[in-house]
Amino acid sequence: MRNIDTFAVIGGDLRSAYLAGALAADGYKVITTGFDSTDLPPCVTGCTNPAQAASLADFVVLPLPVTTDASTLNAPFSRVRITLEQVFNAVRPEQCLAGGSVSEVVREEAEKRGLTIHDYFEREELAIHNAVPTAEGAIQLAMEETPITLYGSRCLVTGFGRVARALCRLLVAIGAHVTVAARKFSDLAWAAIQGCETVELEQLNEAGDFHVVFNTVPALLFDQERLSGMDRNTLLIDLASRPGGVDFTAAAEMQIKTIWALSLPGRVAPKSSGLFIKDTLLNMIKEGI
Repeated sequence: MRNIDTFAVIGGDLRSAYLAGALAADGYKVITTGFDSTDLPPCVTGCTNPAQAASLADFVVLPLPVTTDASTLNAPFSRVRITLEQVFNAVRPEQCLAGGSVSEVVREEAEKRGLTIHDYFEREELAIHNAVPTAEGAIQLAMEETPITLYGSRCLVTGFGRVARALCRLLVAIGAHVTVAARKFSDLAWAAIQGCETVELEQLNEAGDFHVVFNTVPALLFDQERLSGMDRNTLLIDLASRPGGVDFTAAAEMQIKTIWALSLPGRVAPKSSGLFIKDTLLNMIKEGI
């Protein structure tokens, strides 16, 4: 296991801010940059120079996602623009470097400098933990955007991965009538054990009408043809990662209310999400990254 004494948390949203505080609470030295307009715990050292912050750390932690434009670090609380070049040029090959949802462009820029960047967002334990705030956030949206209670409502969940499983468990507990549409017969069996009705994904058009549809499949499932057969009062919440699973243009034309709910953990539970990231980073250290 590598000896890590100092972390640099550079950029990010509230998840990163809570991450910094949690690492400091565990006894690590933590240097941050890119948090000009949000409060950080007093045990965290702020630094206005991202290159200096990166150079002083054993472990450099970049945000989730690292960037949204392939050149600027994702740092919504920073008053100044922080570039990937600034950070990467200051990192040495012997340091640990990690980020969330690392794109191929980011990985290539790191490799040009002899750096290896690890993607903590690809870790299974983080994906499992994040399923809970995603499910809770989806239910919150449904409660806010519908004029009925979820208790007694008819809900459809497409797909049965980590998020869908957590979501179905909560919906059933609330008292919703839940139908799961999935391709794998094993997933349908697990859904039935949770108290859900099931339908093969290929037969989705025959499943009937629903008050709320939660999509977790990251492929175009709700195209113009499928949307045309839906009740116009249905709320469609897309929880799938890019490119999503809904033709949003067609949904708007048909006046079907649709919400693409990306990054829910960071929006509805940033403190919990920051703690999940902290635990994941420490697991990576234990495994000898």
